[in-house]
Amino acid sequence: MDLFSRPLVDRSAAALAEGYAWLPNRMRESPGAVVRTRLLGRPAVALRGPDAVRFFYDERHVRRHGAIPEPVLGTLFGREAVHTLDGDAHHARMEFFLPLLHVDSIAGLVECVTQAWDEAVPEWSGRSEVVLFDAVAVVLTRGVCRWAGIPLADDEAEPLARDLIAMVDGFATPGPRHWRARRARGRQEERFERLVRDVRSGAAEAPSGSVLERVGRHREADGEELDPRTAAVELLNVVRPTVAVSWFVVFAAHALELRPENRERLAADDAAHAAAFVHEVRRFYPFAPFLAGLAVEDLTWQGERIPAGALVVLDVYGQNHDEGLWGDPYAFRPQRFLERPVERDELIPQGGGDPRSNHRCPGEGLTIGLLESLATRLARLGCTVPRQDLSIPLRRIPTRPRSGFVITDVRLPASGGAAAA
Repeated sequence: MDLFSRPLVDRSAAALAEGYAWLPNRMRESPGAVVRTRLLGRPAVALRGPDAVRFFYDERHVRRHGAIPEPVLGTLFGREAVHTLDGDAHHARMEFFLPLLHVDSIAGLVECVTQAWDEAVPEWSGRSEVVLFDAVAVVLTRGVCRWAGIPLADDEAEPLARDLIAMVDGFATPGPRHWRARRARGRQEERFERLVRDVRSGAAEAPSGSVLERVGRHREADGEELDPRTAAVELLNVVRPTVAVSWFVVFAAHALELRPENRERLAADDAAHAAAFVHEVRRFYPFAPFLAGLAVEDLTWQGERIPAGALVVLDVYGQNHDEGLWGDPYAFRPQRFLERPVERDELIPQGGGDPRSNHRCPGEGLTIGLLESLATRLARLGCTVPRQDLSIPLRRIPTRPRSGFVITDVRLPASGGAAAA
């Protein structure tokens, strides 16, 4: 008998309660290649592994339209965002994002953010303590707005950073965090929509070639320009993920505190080690637990039937901690990325596939570039890490060190923001 012909208990509440461990635990318990369950009222099948990644990102098999639940659209992505599209509409919208993948664009963002970091360190040195997570969010906000051509007054950076962090922090949970995220998205969509309208009317100027200018003149597959609200959503979908790198930066600080042997090589501008360290941070620490889409038609995966309309769930956290792929997955060991080349669809902290042709995060290259630069600066930063709760609860999505990673006694570098303290 096909398992989908039997009543399945909806496991949405269990997924929320168990957090990152929920799907890996179900995978370990499953006798077959998939986990069958029910989520958000739909039959669901969960997959894992590089072949599963390729299956999941094949638009002949899985579509994203209609798969992303409203609470996630209302907080993280925004309605009518590129993440909700498929086919020609998705490819046309991606034309706005693809220039961000160019090496010059990545270098420009990294330069703006590192400049903002170097400007912030002297101010941190005057504080009794700095919550690194919050401080890095402001640095990233200043840097990405400067790079994207978005006007930002000095007193606007912290409120904007708080709202951008709230959108990410509240997407996967009910209660106060979720409603805080909704209010934050509403405020910033209104603000960015006004900015788009002002640029189009000539009341505000967008720097030539900037992200702001491109979103203002972008055309859809039907030749129509984006409506101002959708343009605001996509502008936020450049700014918000950049500020979400705050999670990875604090995870990098956490790794340096617990594995200080990495500090010297990072501080010494060892480019190969920096790249390996960043990949290991993204693999080891939890961010996205899983991704989901809808089966386009009746499908078969490794002999298992998947009915049309079922949720197809890709186990992101489980794959990044799969012993079959990584050998010692719960050890933080950057060296693994120097020992062998890692295939594109093995490491999937921000999804898999090809960003130029499907739904892989187009900001992944930006994330890697930013982390390589900021991890090096962290390794060189003179400071004290006082006693605090650095535990990372796996039931919280997205998680982070409970304390936010507090530092004290920040000392000015000897010669410039990037020099060793």
